[in-house]
Amino acid sequence: MEESALQTAKLWLMGGTGLAKDALHVHIGLIVYLGSALVMRWPLRSWKPWLAALGAAVLGEAWDVYDRWAIGWRAAPMGHWHDVWNTMLWPSAMLLLARYSGLFARR
Repeated sequence: MEESALQTAKLWLMGGTGLAKDALHVHIGLIVYLGSALVMRWPLRSWKPWLAALGAAVLGEAWDVYDRWAIGWRAAPMGHWHDVWNTMLWPSAMLLLARYSGLFARR
């Protein structure tokens, strides 16, 4: 069966960067979180950039589940949860720091 565009892009990124799949999840989470805040001019203390990162993580995992089903494999719930966890750890930490500490406050 032919690979989906998402799987092809993941393999290309892994090969081009030399990063493991878990590391790519971490980087994608940060890129979406910080990128959406920058582009949309949302403060890091807002839930909006965090929700953008969560949306990207969930959509990516839904696509992975679909791809697994398309080739006759069952979904791997713990593996998909692991990917969402990797994607959302640093956006979650940064949101909490922005909301409850002065680390990202303007002086």
